[in-house]
Amino acid sequence: MAACAGLESESPRLRMQRVCRCCDWIRNHYGLLSAEYLSLLDQMGGDITEQDAPVLSPTSLYRHIDDAEFEDKVRFLNETIYQIKKQFDGNMKAVTWDKKNLDDFLNILERQFENLNSCVSPAMKPERRLKRYFKKLNRKVLRKMNYSAQAWELIRKETQRHLQRLEILVGKMY
Repeated sequence: MAACAGLESESPRLRMQRVCRCCDWIRNHYGLLSAEYLSLLDQMGGDITEQDAPVLSPTSLYRHIDDAEFEDKVRFLNETIYQIKKQFDGNMKAVTWDKKNLDDFLNILERQFENLNSCVSPAMKPERRLKRYFKKLNRKVLRKMNYSAQAWELIRKETQRHLQRLEILVGKMY
């Protein structure tokens, strides 16, 4: 998809065209990529851990975004996927996941991010509470648990939870 990020001075007509292209991309492609990376996430290792991460999920943030405008929802999708991608930039020496599935998962996540990023105006600011949540998750799980295999399993579980919530959000957009 051609980059369609708007400028602050974007005319209403151009803005509507950008939003419509994004609507079409999300409607026709988001779910396919989402199903693919959720499947890969599941196939990367054994069963997803039953243990809970020591960080509360940002449930109120998801409730808030349910009532937001379309563009805010797209920005939230984009920012969440970006934050998930950043989680996987850490020290992954301890993981025992299937390397090909992991690489495929990260590549599809990157593709999803790039397409959503082209839908978001550069003037729109990222959601600070979401950024803080992922920073806390990194600090209290990965760093505190010294990037252990157990820590990465908790990250995988939280990632799955967020990606499933995003899928529900997209389903409510149409």
